[in-house]
Amino acid sequence: MSEQELIQAIADMREEEAVQMVRDMMAHDVKPAAILDAVRKAMDIIGERYEKGVYFLPELILAGEIMSQIVEILKPKLVESPEIKRYGRVVIGTVKGDIHDIGKNIVTFMLDANGFEVLDLGVDVPPEKFVEAVREFQPQVVGLSGFLTLAFDSMRETIQALERAGLRDKVKVMIGGGSVDEHVRAYTGADAFGKDAVAGVALAKKWIGVQ
Repeated sequence: MSEQELIQAIADMREEEAVQMVRDMMAHDVKPAAILDAVRKAMDIIGERYEKGVYFLPELILAGEIMSQIVEILKPKLVESPEIKRYGRVVIGTVKGDIHDIGKNIVTFMLDANGFEVLDLGVDVPPEKFVEAVREFQPQVVGLSGFLTLAFDSMRETIQALERAGLRDKVKVMIGGGSVDEHVRAYTGADAFGKDAVAGVALAKKWIGVQ
């Protein structure tokens, strides 16, 4: 069984088959990172189908459920010890006007598995809620997620709200999701963008000084 077969099973919403494939792959010592990469590629396909009107909200919800089951299977391998050393704090959320959380959930899990204390604010999060979370949780990193293009304005507004609150220079801000690129990063005023969960973790580690 190949990673390509897993990608196809997830993308086609074959829930039981996909979950069993992951169990079998783990039994054959396939690296969790490779499985997560296959999940990410499948989610990209699902996102494209949603954008084209092939899939709708129920499919996105089902995709999230499939991903959650897969993450539960992978957890024991990714998190070898229950006593994980925490390197730093990250506040993350999907910005106002966007309810997509599949990518955000993968990033949240990966950050947690790599030793970060993560406060996930959920979806459709207004700028003031990010400001409040930064004040109270005092993270070193803020992650803004958005799948829709309208999220770019919300990301910009959130960063501007952090500036007005006098908190912008206390945190590093990364953005991700959908068609985020360097132009979007510049537009929003973020410090960097991550093309996937692995890149997001690498950015957080770099900013906090973890090798």
